[in-house]
Amino acid sequence: MPHTAFVGLGANLGNPAATVREAAEAIARVPGVVVTGLSSLYRSAPVDAGGPDFVNAVAQLRTGLSPQALLVALQVIEQHHGRQRPYRNAPRTLDLDLLLVDELQIHTAELTLPHPRLHLRAFVLQPLAELAPDLVIPGQGPLPLWLQRCADQPIERLA
Repeated sequence: MPHTAFVGLGANLGNPAATVREAAEAIARVPGVVVTGLSSLYRSAPVDAGGPDFVNAVAQLRTGLSPQALLVALQVIEQHHGRQRPYRNAPRTLDLDLLLVDELQIHTAELTLPHPRLHLRAFVLQPLAELAPDLVIPGQGPLPLWLQRCADQPIERLA
């Protein structure tokens, strides 16, 4: 049975808006994946890091891939865009985070679902709310509650 998944897209090096759009197109080309929604683009300051502002979005998918196989496909797209991981929270050409897959709760060395910090980041919650405003985050509760708790985090919707 196909899964519903949400992927966070972000970049803050190069031309981040163009990179996020290109990454959404690349995700749509992954065999077994259909992009069913893409949020607006948002600009926000880095959290727990330095560097230029980020451009973020969230994509909603239908996929027959397992969460682990989808994660591998996302990492290949990141590598194609020159993603490097020199240190935690380093500026990045592209960051693709698997946020949610159905209501699954997974914790392995390679993958944690839901993404462990998605409920604490306005730059994830705001675009996610565009696509699924009544979403309940497994193990955390209603998305609107978390979005309200992150209201002090500046985020700007881009035209």
